[in-house]
Amino acid sequence: MALRSTYSAPRRAHYLQPGGPWDVPILDELFRLSPVTAGPAVVDGSRRIDARELEDAVAGLAGSIKKLGIRRGDVVSWQLPNWFEAIVLYRACWRLGATAAPFHHQMGGKEVTAMIESVQPKVLLSTASMPLSEIGNVLKVRGEGSVFEELMHGRAVTTSPSKGTDVAAVIFTSGSTGRPKAVMHSQRGLAYKARSMSHVHGLGQGDAVLMPAPLAHISGLLNAVLVPGAAGMKVVLMERWSVDEGIELMASEAVTYMIGPPLMFDAIMDAPSFSREKVAAMRVISSGMMGVRPTFIERAHREMGAVVKRSYGSTEAPTVSTCRNDDPQERCEETDGRAQGATEIKVVDPSSHRLRKPGVEGEVWIRGPELFTGYIDEQETRDAIHRGWFRSGDLGVLRDGWLVITGRIKDLIIRGGENISATEVEQALEQHPDVTHAVVVGRDHERLGEQVVAFVVTTEPFELSTCQAWFAEIGVARFKTPEFIVLLQEIPLLPAGKPDRSALKALAATLPAS
Repeated sequence: MALRSTYSAPRRAHYLQPGGPWDVPILDELFRLSPVTAGPAVVDGSRRIDARELEDAVAGLAGSIKKLGIRRGDVVSWQLPNWFEAIVLYRACWRLGATAAPFHHQMGGKEVTAMIESVQPKVLLSTASMPLSEIGNVLKVRGEGSVFEELMHGRAVTTSPSKGTDVAAVIFTSGSTGRPKAVMHSQRGLAYKARSMSHVHGLGQGDAVLMPAPLAHISGLLNAVLVPGAAGMKVVLMERWSVDEGIELMASEAVTYMIGPPLMFDAIMDAPSFSREKVAAMRVISSGMMGVRPTFIERAHREMGAVVKRSYGSTEAPTVSTCRNDDPQERCEETDGRAQGATEIKVVDPSSHRLRKPGVEGEVWIRGPELFTGYIDEQETRDAIHRGWFRSGDLGVLRDGWLVITGRIKDLIIRGGENISATEVEQALEQHPDVTHAVVVGRDHERLGEQVVAFVVTTEPFELSTCQAWFAEIGVARFKTPEFIVLLQEIPLLPAGKPDRSALKALAATLPAS
């Protein structure tokens, strides 16, 4: 797969200078130079794979798919649960200089077909329970007809022809606001990110990460494949998230590092099976997405005994801001951190592109060595990149280098000519003692343009009149008050853990007229 660089020639030269962020080995070499994990490198159910076994599996699989015709620049795709085979596939692709293009395990046949058309893989792998297994000529993994064990025993390939400019991975966005986009990342960009995050979070041998996030998502790739490979960590995989199983794994595997949304950690701390002793090894928790409240961070720090930090990033620009372990606790609670390493962040007026003054909300733009190299769709790339800066579509405030994400441009609701931030309304709702989670969307209205619909999870009955009284009490403008309150048992989530806003907007459209 050919790389289409979003970097200018001077920017590339700057990053490539000796000691610069791109003065890094290719991924395959990075893993070879990294510390060897003490004990198992990967834990997958009852299966425990040490570093030697992992290397043998990678070398053997690389030999087998090379025999199938895969060469540098070719694409390999798979759709699998969180199994150790996915880690082997990533690393075998990089051993050959091929591009890994995995599909979310929860994607249906329609989405998978579109993804295949987008990346044009030469080899497909899946298991019988996945939609991909019914599409085309697919090599089976586990179960009846599986060939994967045999593939891992192919003629070993021990060196890589990769170059730093090669496309190492194509990762699809979660599609929380529309069709998933195919995002290309280079070898050197991912290698830089792996080293950078290991350093920022202070991770190394003896650390262990629990990974329920899909390995086909950027978070899974970064935190289950790249960072552990660079730091010599143990990866503990979960095929599906279960609170009680997660707690037991934290205890039995001495998990020290986790990433995930507040919903997940709240469920852990609320579980009857939770105790401080079971998470005694936990050192670092990184929680992203909007809605990471100071009260959540205070509670997680108190009850789980870890450094708890907010982080900001995306599929296109993974974890571009966060806190270091020694940053002031109030900064970790109140902001989404600061740019790390060579990464740059600025906040601009979305229309004029002029720089906003400190503390004034605008669109967050990002430039840095970990930035994606473009979408497969060239028009999407042109729309997203402006003079080397990635237009994130996120709204935020930057003050003294510290970033606070305040919403998304697409999440603005325009009601009667007034701009309403869905995030602001969500935060106001979640301040109410009976509301645990809230997601706010707009729905079309002939006269007003849009109406405000709030989907909430509560501990007590919560009606529209309750919301109106609460907003008046805390001083929220009346025009921002929702017209609809919809009670849910739980917020529907995408595989990446984000609220499924598309599904909620569709549900909002079915509500009767007020």
